[in-house]
Amino acid sequence: MSVNSATSDDDVPDDGEESGGGPDEVEARVGLRYTLKQVKQDTTARIGTYIVGVMTFVAIFAAFDYYVLDYAIAEAVLYNPETDPGNVRRLLPPVGMENQFGQGVLEHPLGTDHRGRDLLSRTIYGTRIAMTVGFLATAIGLGGGTVIGAVSGYYGGWIDDVLQRVTETIYAIPFLVLVIAFMTAFGRNLTFAMIGVGITAIPVFNRLIRSRVVSIREEDYVEAARAAGVKDRNIIFRHIIPNSFAPVLVQATLQVGVSILIVAGLSFLGFGAQPPTPSWGQMLSASRGYMLPAPTFSIFPGIAILITVIGFNILGDGLQDALDPRINN
Repeated sequence: MSVNSATSDDDVPDDGEESGGGPDEVEARVGLRYTLKQVKQDTTARIGTYIVGVMTFVAIFAAFDYYVLDYAIAEAVLYNPETDPGNVRRLLPPVGMENQFGQGVLEHPLGTDHRGRDLLSRTIYGTRIAMTVGFLATAIGLGGGTVIGAVSGYYGGWIDDVLQRVTETIYAIPFLVLVIAFMTAFGRNLTFAMIGVGITAIPVFNRLIRSRVVSIREEDYVEAARAAGVKDRNIIFRHIIPNSFAPVLVQATLQVGVSILIVAGLSFLGFGAQPPTPSWGQMLSASRGYMLPAPTFSIFPGIAILITVIGFNILGDGLQDALDPRINN
C-alpha cells in the first residue's frame, strides 16, 4: 500500500511542471529581454524595424555630412549647379527615362528639380529633417504628456481637473491651426515647428497614461510604497510610470510618423524648413507647377514620406502585438 502510495506521488508533477516550466520560464515572460524576443519573433515588428533602421541610418549619414563635412560627400559624388551655373540641367527625368526637358543621366539617378539640383541628394538630406523633427517633436509630447498624465491620475481631485481642462483646451484646437499660430507668434523656422508639433501631441500621451495611472495607483505595491514612506515623486517616477509605459511606447512609435506628416505639411505651406534647406514637404511644394511635364519631381519625396510613415506604423503595430499580454497568451 505504501509502495503504491509512493508511486502515485512520484507520478504527480509538481507546480513548476504543471505550469509548463519552472520559475525561470515565468521570469522570462516579463522584462526587456522577453519584449525584445517577442519583437524579433513578430514579422510585422521586424519589417518595421528594418525600415525605420534604414531611414535612421540615412538621416545620420546626412547629418554627419551636413554638420561635420559641410556637404563634402554630396558635392564630391553629385553635381552641384552652383559650381557650373552655365550647364544647369533642370527638370531632368530619372536615368533611363526621357521627357521634354531632356534625357536622364547617370549623374542624376532620380533626375533634377526646377533649379537643376539633384533629387536623390535632396531626398536623402530631407531625411535628416524628417527624422530629427519626428523624434524630437514626439519626445516633447511624450515627456510633457507623461508627466501631466501621471501627476493628474495619481493625485486626482482639483489637480486632475485643472490639468485635464488645460490639455482638453489644447486638444480642442485643430492641431494645424495651433502650430501655425505658434509659429506666427514665435518665428517661422524648423525649431518652433518642432516645438509646436510636440505641444499638440501632449494631450494624446496625457490621456493615455492617465487612464493607466488611475488603475495602477491602487495596486498593492503602490500602497506598500506609500506605507513605507516613499515620496510621491519617487512613487510616480519609479513605480507608476514604468509600469504604465508599454502602451505609451507604442503610441510614441506611431506619433513619430504623425509628426513627420505634420511637419511635411507645414513645409508644404511654407511654415517648416526654409529654402534652401532640403525637406520633403518643401520639395512637394516646389513641384506643384511641374506635375505634368516632370511628374517624378513630386513622386520621389512623396514616396520617401510614404515609406517612412508606413515603417513607423508597422513598427508600432508590431510593438503592440509584442507588448500586449492578451495577444501573447
